[in-house]
Amino acid sequence: MPDAATVTEPAIAGVRLIPLKVLPDDRGWLFEILRADQPHFQKFGQVYLSACYPGVIKAWHAHRTQTDHQCVVDGRALIGLFDDREGSPTRGRTMAVDARGETPMLVQVPPGVWHGVMAIGERRCLLINIPTEVYDPKSPDELRREPDDPAIPFNWSVGSD
Repeated sequence: MPDAATVTEPAIAGVRLIPLKVLPDDRGWLFEILRADQPHFQKFGQVYLSACYPGVIKAWHAHRTQTDHQCVVDGRALIGLFDDREGSPTRGRTMAVDARGETPMLVQVPPGVWHGVMAIGERRCLLINIPTEVYDPKSPDELRREPDDPAIPFNWSVGSD
């Protein structure tokens, strides 16, 4: 597995796929998801765990100022991304990430990039998100669209088994 310091710059500007190193021993294993001393760390807002049921699409949403740091820790998920940011060199591009708990990676999603998730397979997946901002229910930093919004050319069936 690549070292956690290796960062891949994929199809959408600002999105990063960061492989995480699994550290096994005779008691089990662990992997660090995000550390304050890593070059891609920005700041800490909060941490939450989300369960995604098979076939249910949790999409689309984007943030004005928040960066998300998502990691599937159990199961398998399709993370969909779409860039429609004004002035972005990758505006109009989509990206599909096949994220699996057994090969953990951190998906860093910058502000303005639409994203969503769907569990792949027969069981639910668990996803940890570490956003840079604290959620404010009185003024949420969240934009929403329907999963089948025709303005987003993403095919959720690409993750079907």
